[in-house]
Amino acid sequence: MALPNAFSASVPPAERASRGRRARGRVPRSAHASFTPAPGRPNPVDVLERQSATRLPELVPVRYGRMLESPFRFYRGAAAIMAADLGQFPDTGLTVQLCGDAHLLNFRLLASPERHLVFDINDFDETHTGPFEWDVKRLAASFAISGRANGFTVAEQSGAVRACVAAYRRRMREFAGMRTLDIWYAQDDTDRMRELMSSSMDAEVRRRTAEATERARTRTHLQAYAKLTRPTAEGRRIMADPPLLTPLGELLDGASAEERGLRAVLDGYARSLASDRRHLLSRYRLVDVARKVVGVGSVGTRCWIVLLLGRDDDDPLLLQAKEAQESVLAPFTDGEEPDNQGRRVVEGQRLIQTTSDILLGWTHAAGLDGRPRDFYVRQLRDWKGIARPDTMDPGMLALFAQLCGASLARAHARSGDPVAITAYLGRADRFDRALAAFAQDYADRNERDFAALGEAVRTGRVRAEGCP
Repeated sequence: MALPNAFSASVPPAERASRGRRARGRVPRSAHASFTPAPGRPNPVDVLERQSATRLPELVPVRYGRMLESPFRFYRGAAAIMAADLGQFPDTGLTVQLCGDAHLLNFRLLASPERHLVFDINDFDETHTGPFEWDVKRLAASFAISGRANGFTVAEQSGAVRACVAAYRRRMREFAGMRTLDIWYAQDDTDRMRELMSSSMDAEVRRRTAEATERARTRTHLQAYAKLTRPTAEGRRIMADPPLLTPLGELLDGASAEERGLRAVLDGYARSLASDRRHLLSRYRLVDVARKVVGVGSVGTRCWIVLLLGRDDDDPLLLQAKEAQESVLAPFTDGEEPDNQGRRVVEGQRLIQTTSDILLGWTHAAGLDGRPRDFYVRQLRDWKGIARPDTMDPGMLALFAQLCGASLARAHARSGDPVAITAYLGRADRFDRALAAFAQDYADRNERDFAALGEAVRTGRVRAEGCP
């Protein structure tokens, strides 16, 4: 009997492993051990300016100012530069749903719908299908760059990178031997975190881990509501803090066309939700909207904070509607591009994360400037805890690297082939050592690109606000 179109015939594990080993012929593991820019590598400032052309011009200087705070902050905003670098070289062909921006600060504690704390990836703006090693390389380089910022030795930086990649390799081997549904159900909750780090869980690590989980539990939507709003004669409204947080009325001065455009964004978003989530959303009423500046790489994209209230002022819901542009990986990968970039973000997130926001959705609308734009929408804050690598010693950074590497392997195993990837990586540490060398080379390149942006500001080519 023929399988329905929704299914595909399973390839035997031996054949999948053979595919992984054959990929070594295309890209030997040792080939990952260095980074030499391709001939004709574009000027990094040119890459950033091409991105800036699609963004709100008044916020572009804020983005450059944030990127110039440090080489690590620059790296956070330079996903497009690294995508262009990685896309110029042969790859393994072992594809997964990539995060697309897998640096260490995009891994954090999150709340599951069941109200459990889990450790997972939290940023999917650049998610796209592509070779697994692109995410691993971006994550590995972030640990080298973070270690440099802390003044660690090269050996200490490389120790964190190798810990990250070894954890990825070992966890992927676990998934290669697991049943398909077990891979899908796997998650990194606080018990799993303790298990992954148990070999080195000294008293200080236990203390800081406990503090981090407790802080995450306090970062609720109610805390965000208290911080971002104020009482007015009309009830609670979003508090202005321009240019970082600007209520819609102050931006538009009562321009009804733009207000209708934003309402179209929200109406379209509601239609993307399952019927039970639409019913939940219908219990709230819209009371206020403000533009918010978020992150480093995202600064300048259109991002709105939406305040809704249920029963009364003590029953809030805060949503974030964020513009979704083409993934920085898209020019360097095959396949058809999606008809909606917001949907790309949402569907990529659902493939990668084990416990996505119950109110995650997308829409397409004219936008607030009259041009067609895609958006994705999620809750603003719900039990989120972010790492502070600047406070970590070399041992703690290496432990955090293990956690991130293992979590990335879980994300990749859901959409990719863990058997083929495991066969490519092998049992020994050859790939780990290669990426430690790559991370040092790329950290050097990142510092030169950081300097190039600084020079562009000094010569007046671009303008930055708030930079040192």
